[in-house]
Amino acid sequence: MSSAGLNKWIVSGNLAADAQVKTVELRTGESVQVAEATLYVQKPRNRKEAFTVSLQIWEKSLAWRKLPYLKKGSLIICTGSLEANPYLSSNGNTPRAGLEMTVLDVDLDIIKSNEIETEAPAIEPVSAA
Repeated sequence: MSSAGLNKWIVSGNLAADAQVKTVELRTGESVQVAEATLYVQKPRNRKEAFTVSLQIWEKSLAWRKLPYLKKGSLIICTGSLEANPYLSSNGNTPRAGLEMTVLDVDLDIIKSNEIETEAPAIEPVSAA
């Protein structure tokens, strides 16, 4: 098996806001739903600095079923494909590097709900009895 053309990334960070769902129309004329969110990722060497990754979660993906848990401040781990998406800042039209991830799956680390921070439930191992 060849890994030519493989684009698989894993990134962890906190959600800037709740994921927002919108309906988009594909070229085929079919309407589908996509959720969008922004992830703040801390830099490993300087935890006071962060960068953002724009997330897109398409319906029928594994990540879609976790949308109810994607709340502002939640710490999540995303797996998916990443693309560069440069843009001009609104403050001074400065060129900025942007990252956009099409999320395939989400692992929940710390979920924020009703201002109470909770650990994601642990999955009990199945015994082979």
